[in-house]
Amino acid sequence: MSEATLWLQVSAGRCPAECAWVVGRLVPRLLEELSARGLAVEEIDRTPGAHGGDARSVLLRVSGPEAQARVADWLGTVQWIGTSPYRPRHKRKNWFVSVAAFAEPAADAWSERDLRIETLRASGPGGQHLNRTESAVRITHEPSGLSTLAQEERSQHLNRRLALARLAALLAERARDQARAAEDQRWRQHTHLERGNAVRVYRGVDWKRER
Repeated sequence: MSEATLWLQVSAGRCPAECAWVVGRLVPRLLEELSARGLAVEEIDRTPGAHGGDARSVLLRVSGPEAQARVADWLGTVQWIGTSPYRPRHKRKNWFVSVAAFAEPAADAWSERDLRIETLRASGPGGQHLNRTESAVRITHEPSGLSTLAQEERSQHLNRRLALARLAALLAERARDQARAAEDQRWRQHTHLERGNAVRVYRGVDWKRER
């Protein structure tokens, strides 16, 4: 079976404080169940709620064999039926939270094995050679296709260092773009919690599961 890693977000969305209460109580059950399925689960971020133990959102890193398939029955809307822990006389009895999965943003941990390094003659305006040796250096990061060229220095060694520095900057910017895209995706999920068609339903403070 193939190993996989993904992120799970358990979110109260823009719902009332009761939903943050549900998230705070649901996450330990999720951790217990996924661990029993042979998955490694790590909490990597939490947005606290207004009361102790509550959470507006919890982000989990899940890894293990067939992780996507083993979390599938948790994905969607989870419903809890019960009296508000903060407003006992409130008429509402149904509270909803969401569980969504996301691909883990790629971490650009790269090594020399990922690089294709080429040397070439540096050229100036009009194709004039700056020197007769191959002092210019082009470095390509093969997994991403990103490439940088340095030819300003007369020393190939210095141009290599300069090209590596430029490549590191490009990879860092790419990682930031990916992280922003992942954050945007999680935020869209956080703000579009759908009620109804719950994949799981719990009732009462003892969290008896109905389906």
